[in-house]
Amino acid sequence: MFVGHTAVALAAKSRAREVSLGWLLAAAIALDLIWPVLLLLDIEHVLIAPGFTAFTPFDFQSYPYSHSLLMSVVWAAAAALLARWRGLSQSTAVLIGGLVLSHWVLDFVTHAPDLPLAPWSSPRVGLGLWNSIVATFVVEGALFAAGIALYLRATRARDRIGVWALWSLLGVSTVMWASGPFSSPPPSERVVGWVTLGLWLLVAWAAWADRHRTVRHS
Repeated sequence: MFVGHTAVALAAKSRAREVSLGWLLAAAIALDLIWPVLLLLDIEHVLIAPGFTAFTPFDFQSYPYSHSLLMSVVWAAAAALLARWRGLSQSTAVLIGGLVLSHWVLDFVTHAPDLPLAPWSSPRVGLGLWNSIVATFVVEGALFAAGIALYLRATRARDRIGVWALWSLLGVSTVMWASGPFSSPPPSERVVGWVTLGLWLLVAWAAWADRHRTVRHS
C-alpha cells in the first residue's frame, strides 16, 4: 500500500506538527526502507511472478525480519525510543511508533496471505486487496486524498518551494503507485532491491518540502 503509507504520514502531521514530514514518512514506510537492504544481502527474498496478484507481480516469499508482525512491533518500539532519545515528547514518540506499526496493518489489508506473524515458522496472513485493481485504487486513493487534506489543513507554504516541492512529491508518488499494475515487471530480485532503496529519496524530498511550509495554528 504505497500511497496509503504516505497518507498516514501526511495525516500524522496534524498530530505532530513539530516533527518534519520526512521523519513521519520514514516511520510510515520504515519496513520498506529496511526490506531492500535485507533483500540485497540475500537475507529476505521475493519472487517476480506476473499475475500473482492483479496489482503487483511480487510474491513475497520470505521477509520475516522486515515484515513479520512481531518484528514490526520491535521496529516500532525502536523508533519510539529513538524519538524519545531525540528529545520528542512521549506522546509524539508513541505516535511515531504507531506509524511504524501501521505499515504492517495496511500491508495486512492489501497483501495476499504472505505476511508472517513471527520470524520463525508461523501462519502467513493478508486480506488480499491487491487481487482487485479497482478496489485497490478506490481504497488506497481515498486514504491518500484524506491524508493530503489533513496535511494541507495543518500546514501552509511559506514560499513557492513549499508549493512545488510538495505537489511534485505527491504527483511522483501518485504516478509510481498508479502505474504499478500496468508496468513491465522488473528483471530480477536485485533490481527490485536497488529500486526500492529509492524510497530514501522520497523521505529526503518530503523533509525538503516540509521545511518550506509552516504550521497553521488552530
